[in-house]
Amino acid sequence: MDRKKNRKKLKGEVVSDKANKTVVVLVNRYIKHKRYGKYVRMGKKYKAHDEDNLYKVGDKVTIQECRPVSKDKRFKVIAKA
Repeated sequence: MDRKKNRKKLKGEVVSDKANKTVVVLVNRYIKHKRYGKYVRMGKKYKAHDEDNLYKVGDKVTIQECRPVSKDKRFKVIAKA
């Protein structure tokens, strides 16, 4: 069984590039409120591995789940979205 097919891919915006080889990506999703039916934006920040420090604040990127690179990094940047 090929495990690479099951890896999660997310799209978001780079909000920080201060660390070496790491970017912080904000991923927004819209969920429907159970009672009111209104769609509410929920955001989560992920630390992602950026080997060549290519991505800067404001870039739209796609990140993919990978093996743990450090204590907090479980994603890597695969492309500019």
